Amino acid sequence: MLRLTHKLPQIPVLMALVLLAIYTATRIGLALYTGTDSAPLRLWPGIFAKGLWFDLAVASVLLAPVFLYEALLPNRWRASRLHRALRLFWMWFSVSLLLFGAVAEFTFWLEFSTRFNFIAVDYLIYTHEVIGNIRQSYPVGWIFAAIGVLAALIVWMIQKWVRHADSASLTRKQRFSLAAAAVIVPTLAMLSANIDQMEGQGNSFATELSGNGLFTFAAAMRRNELDYDKFYRTIPEDVAEATLRKLGVERTPKSAALSAGAPESAASLAFFSKRPRNVILITVESLSAEYMGAYGASTGLTPNLDAITRDGLKFERLFATGTRTVRGLEATSLGTPPIPGQAIVHRPNNEHLATIGELLKQQGFSTFFFYGGYGYFDNMNAYYRANDYRVVDRTDFPKASIMFENVWGVADESLFNNVLQFFDAKSETDKPFFAQIMTTSNHRPYTYPDGRIDIPSPGGRDGAVKYTDYAIGKFIRDAKSKPWFKDTLFVIVADHCASVAGKTKLPVDRYHIPLIFYAPELLKPARYAPILSQIDIPPTLIDVLGMKGSNLFYGHSAFASAPIAERAFISNYQELGYLKNGILTVLSPKQRVESFSVDPKTYASTPTAIDPQLLTEAIAYYQTASEAYKSGTLLAPAYRKAKP
Repeated sequence: MLRLTHKLPQIPVLMALVLLAIYTATRIGLALYTGTDSAPLRLWPGIFAKGLWFDLAVASVLLAPVFLYEALLPNRWRASRLHRALRLFWMWFSVSLLLFGAVAEFTFWLEFSTRFNFIAVDYLIYTHEVIGNIRQSYPVGWIFAAIGVLAALIVWMIQKWVRHADSASLTRKQRFSLAAAAVIVPTLAMLSANIDQMEGQGNSFATELSGNGLFTFAAAMRRNELDYDKFYRTIPEDVAEATLRKLGVERTPKSAALSAGAPESAASLAFFSKRPRNVILITVESLSAEYMGAYGASTGLTPNLDAITRDGLKFERLFATGTRTVRGLEATSLGTPPIPGQAIVHRPNNEHLATIGELLKQQGFSTFFFYGGYGYFDNMNAYYRANDYRVVDRTDFPKASIMFENVWGVADESLFNNVLQFFDAKSETDKPFFAQIMTTSNHRPYTYPDGRIDIPSPGGRDGAVKYTDYAIGKFIRDAKSKPWFKDTLFVIVADHCASVAGKTKLPVDRYHIPLIFYAPELLKPARYAPILSQIDIPPTLIDVLGMKGSNLFYGHSAFASAPIAERAFISNYQELGYLKNGILTVLSPKQRVESFSVDPKTYASTPTAIDPQLLTEAIAYYQTASEAYKSGTLLAPAYRKAKP
């Protein structure tokens, strides 16, 4: 039996052993769930060695108050019945919190395949959606009950040692040592431990498994926004600007005014027989290309979208810029490469930017943003309102029009029905319009109305994809009866993929998303093979409409008359990827650079030598995009300050 001597700080040691046991069990569980295909057994020694280091660092901080309490607790109170009862209750509560953290890590891993990052930080802000999502996705009552019972069992198992510890009297020297340990140990641990120490095994799953959730959470709070110039490889500003000019990126307004007028001429309308008058951009939650039959899936989950694709223009190789909705909204509205840290949608000073809505509004369009949830989430309403969109979210929908809703939003079917009713009721549709619609149904808890599809709700990801497909198909069929349908281009794109888990930091296949242009009276069925980025959507739509301003984006029009270089931008919160010529160049904090050869069919990545030219191009894009946000040159021309 374990015997703790009176010379040791027994209660802190007991709690340290419990804490380390829970953290180790959590790591083992996550590793087993992930599987040896993703995190090979040969990497496990490194995973658990690094994991123990981070667990000890966290333990030193969490146990500092315990050390201090033991140093100050009078000897005469230790053995009292009241103190013992309070001690056991405190232990039970503390162990319950540790177990709750383990459960929270598992649910987060199921969704993102990472330890806590600043998605988790954001989730503390949007507690209504997050708590509601958890309640609707998991049997919360049973989970809490199991946590309480297991915590009680653990405390019961160690109570003998607790009683033994409280029978000991501490000397003045021991008290001084405990007080000193409460300050010195966590200070040394926090100075020595760094989140970058998780790296080094060449496998992203191993990197994440070696971390500690509380440690990565604290690091995320510190690194919520990363200054590009401080953390990443840079080049002289004039070199960066010259590099972009050679790539066709000017971003220089010819005039502050973008007033309505005759459409700009184009060398060719490409696949269009004539220009559309209106655009409806449907941004679909978490729709990976791999789910669609049109992109090779055999599951039959997207019959409506597959039919729409057959009759429209299918973009074969479009890549999302990031891993969250705000990144997709940033790319499809602002057309800029993702800067490190938070998306611009989520940042201050994001009003009157050169978004597609702002530019079209100045040229006589009615511009709208429709969202099935509460648009305060992720700052969406504030961002779109500040950029001259009219915002309509679930708070604007009549109650009778909502046949189903969950914590994230109304069913996509209700969202689309309200969009149609809105256009029917508004005389503003006499003007050309641009409307962006953000869906929510393809999101955990994956619930939707009964009787629509053959997968009962909740149907997991497959059911949610099939229901979203049903809702989009119904929306298109209903729209066909509207007078504006024949002049409207429908654009269907995902905000990001369903999952970004992979063996590398930026697994290219996890950024491949669908993009379909559909306008049966304006557009011939066709396929578009070149690689495109999400940031190319705004300039392409400006070009298709024949309006001014396509030169104001970092992206380029897919239908530009001049030949374009195929490239894409993919990122998470710290790594910035530049995909071109089959090479993925990755910029990381601490000025690190990596390069990978990407298979054109499978998108599998293998390390390769760094191409100096591609590195210069990658830096030029990301460095200038970050500077453009800080300096205000992402603003629409009418709002830019004149240079002295």
